[in-house]
This record gives sequence, structure tokens and C-alpha cells, in this order.
Amino acid sequence: MQKISSILLENPFVLAPLAGYTDLPFRLLCREYGAALVFSEMISCHGLVYDQKKTLSMLASHLDERPVAMQLFGSEPDIMGEAAKIIAEHPIDIIDINMGCPVKKVIKKGAGAALMRHPKLAEKVISEVVKNSNKPVTVKFRSGWNHHTITAPEFAKMAEGAGAQAVTVHARTWSDGFSGTVDWDLLSRVKENVSIPVIGNGDIESHDEGLSMIKKTGCDAVMIGRCALGAPWIFSPEQPMAGMRVRTKALTRHLELIESFLSTDRSLGKIKNHVCKYFKGTPGSASLRTQIFDTKSFQELVDLANTLYLSAR
Repeated sequence: MQKISSILLENPFVLAPLAGYTDLPFRLLCREYGAALVFSEMISCHGLVYDQKKTLSMLASHLDERPVAMQLFGSEPDIMGEAAKIIAEHPIDIIDINMGCPVKKVIKKGAGAALMRHPKLAEKVISEVVKNSNKPVTVKFRSGWNHHTITAPEFAKMAEGAGAQAVTVHARTWSDGFSGTVDWDLLSRVKENVSIPVIGNGDIESHDEGLSMIKKTGCDAVMIGRCALGAPWIFSPEQPMAGMRVRTKALTRHLELIESFLSTDRSLGKIKNHVCKYFKGTPGSASLRTQIFDTKSFQELVDLANTLYLSAR
């Protein structure tokens, strides 16, 4: 059994934070399919401190998804500390700091992967979050800024010294974005450099591949992001053949959770994006995508999903 501080994980498979996707319904779904720990979308420290309603709503949680980590981003130590205080008051288990996001609008603010270029500032951010939180703090970052500056082993050591209880390493550089090859050897070097748990991240496409990453790198756990979209069964050790029956069963459950926890009318476009992921790469996916986006209401979407499930083999 894996452990982050006092938080016990029933297996080594973790759902990554994904902007626009890892909301409460999807986190609950992935927990039902076997994810041992789930992460929220990244949450702005400024949005929390300035009491922005939309940002505060991202802290919504549920007992059934625990253990859950809320991911915070920002580059100002004092604001990050204040935001950590706010998050720590909620019924969650871990505060994660994003130091790996490659998106330009985040980088321009000096947050996300930009902090890898300024390790002293990153250290202050981590220290302030740790100081202001009664929850374990973890940090997610990349291999380095580019292939000339592979700094993850040293960065992990710094994070541990600043009080982080675990680190997640997306084994690509900022310059790679989401392309290029994931460097498993780097994960081994990070693991050798720290005594806290290391979670490996990057292009895990199956349960078996996740187990292989753990075996070959020594990582304590693996984090799965984009490959879980439309395929939450990736977290299950009993890997089903992803036929239409399996896909539509997961989808109908996902829609049930969405109906329970989201305002469906105001987020219909976002929901349709989620739904399309379930049919990516399947025969007739282009036609299904058209049908999905032609629906005019959440109920029509549910009816379509039910029809597809009943007709699936």
C-alpha cells in the first residue's frame, strides 16, 4: 500500500489534474474505476484570495472521492500561502502545487513550469504553502525548462527540503509541451535523489504500462491524465476490452454523476467535449461526434447515450 504523509493509497494509480476535465463528476468516476487518488483542475491562488465565485466553486468535493488533492497555481509566495489557508479549511487531503503547466498564459504570469527557471522563488512558494497548510503538500513539475536544463532531480531535492511530502514528475521539458518521448531514466534519477514518494507522469496508455513504469523506474506511483479521458477503466487492474458496451456503460455513469453535481445547462459544451472522448478512434466516431454536438439539451445527450448503450454489444 502506497502512502503520502499519513494518506494511504490503495494502489499506485493516480488521476492527473487536467484543466477543463478533472471536475468532481469525473474524479468520482475515476475513483469508482479504481484510481487511488484524484487531483482537481488547477486552481488560481488569486481567484481564491480575491473570493471569486467561479474559483471557489472548484473546491467542491465529496466524501466518496477521497483521498483528493486540490492543485494550486501561482508564483507569489504570500498569495500562495493565503490560498493554501483557504483550501486547507475544506474537507480535502492534499494540496498540490503546479510547477509544470506549459500553457503560455500561465507561463507569462511566472507560474507553472516557469518556476523551474527560478528555483529559489519556487522554494519560497513551497515553503509558504507548507507553512500555511495543515494538509500534506505535494509538487508537480517537469524534467526541466528544455533539454539543456534538465533539473528535475535537483528540483525534487529542493522541494523535499522545503517541506513537500511527495513530488510528481512529468518526464518532459517545458519546451516539449505534450510531444516528444517521456524520459523514464530521469524518473529513476529523481527517485534516487529524494526520500519522499515520487509519482511518474507522461503518456501512460494502459494499466500494464503503468506497472511497467513503476518496475523500471522505481517510482512509487503513476499519474494518468489524457489517456483516462473517455477511458476511466484504465485505472482498473481487470482491463476490459474497450468495446462499445464498456464505453457507453462508463459514459452513462459519467452523465449520472454530472447530473448530480453540475449545472448541466450552463456547461453543456464542456460536457459534450467529455462525451466525445468516449468514442475517439472507434468506427463511426465522426458520425457520433456530429450526433453529440447536435443535441440541444443535457437530456437529449442522456437519451443518446442510453440508446447507444442499449444497442451496444
